[in-house]
Amino acid sequence: MEGTRSTRDAYGEVLVSLGVENPKIVVVDADVSKATRTSLFARQFPERFFNVGVAEQNLMGVAAGLSLTGLIPIASTFAVFATGRAFDQVRNTIAYGNCNVKIVATHGGITVGEDGASHQSIEDIALMRVLPNMKVIVPADAFEVEKALRAAVRIYGPVYIRLGRVPVPTVTSKCSHFEIGRANVLRDGSDLAILATGIMVSESLKAAEILSSEGVESAVINVHTIKPLDRETVLETAKRCGALITAEEHSIVGGLGSAVAELLSTECWVALGMVGVKDTFGESGSPKELMKKYGITAGDIVEKAKEVLNKKKTGRAVCR
Repeated sequence: MEGTRSTRDAYGEVLVSLGVENPKIVVVDADVSKATRTSLFARQFPERFFNVGVAEQNLMGVAAGLSLTGLIPIASTFAVFATGRAFDQVRNTIAYGNCNVKIVATHGGITVGEDGASHQSIEDIALMRVLPNMKVIVPADAFEVEKALRAAVRIYGPVYIRLGRVPVPTVTSKCSHFEIGRANVLRDGSDLAILATGIMVSESLKAAEILSSEGVESAVINVHTIKPLDRETVLETAKRCGALITAEEHSIVGGLGSAVAELLSTECWVALGMVGVKDTFGESGSPKELMKKYGITAGDIVEKAKEVLNKKKTGRAVCR
C-alpha cells in the first residue's frame, strides 16, 4: 500500500476525462459541487453541468429525465441525501424505470467525521441494494474509482457508486483488473477469509498482516461490488476456508455482511463474523476516533477473526 488519496478527489478528475471522451455525459449536482468535486467538470463543461440547488429529490428526477433523451447523467450529492432524502425518486423514477442514471454519492460512511450523525450515511448500501435494477459499487481506493465509473458508464441502467471524504490508502494499482460483479483476491490464505469493501479493504490487509504474525493466514478479498454479489468467489472461498469475516464502513444490517449471510444461509453454512457499525447512529468526531469507537479498525477485524476461528473449530462447513 503506497500513499493515500480521497476517492472523491479521484472522482472529480475522472469526470473531466470522461467528459472529454463522451459528449453524452452530463453531470447534475445538488449545490455541493465543491465538496463532491463535480466543480471540476462544471468548469470544463459548463453547458453540460446542472446545479439544481439544495433539492435532492429534484436532482434525481432531472437526472432521470435527461437519461430519457439519450444522455448519460451522473447525479452527485452526499450519500445520506442521495439515498435517504431522495429514495422515493430513486425508487419510482430511476430504478423502476431502469433509467440510465449513475448516482455517485460522496461522504459515505462514519468517516465523514465531525459533521455527525445527520451526515454519516451508514444505511445507504442497504437502501440501494434492495432496489431492483440497481447495481451497488464501493471502490476501495482512487484507482478503483476510475475503473468503477468507467465500467458504470459502459453499461445501461442505474448504478450507485459510494465514495468517501477522507484520504484512504492505495491498495490496488492502475493495472488491477476491475469488473462489475467480480471480487478481487488481494491476499491468499486458507485459515479464514476477510471479505471487505471500501475503506475496510486497507484495514483488512493490515489485520491480515497481524494475524499472519500470529500464525493465522487470512485471505483478503476486495468485494467492490455489493450488488450483484460475486456468488462464485464467496462460495468458493467459504468452502476452502470454512470461516469468513465481512468488513464494511456501514451498518451490519443490510450491507455487505447481510448480502453474504443471505447467500451462505442457503448454499454454504460456515462460521461467519461481521465487522461494521452496529445497529446505531454515529456522532461527531475525527474519522480515526470514530473508527475506533464503532469497531471498524484492523484491531477489531483481528478480534473478530479469533472469534470466528473458535467457531470454526467447533463445527464444519456444510456446502451444497
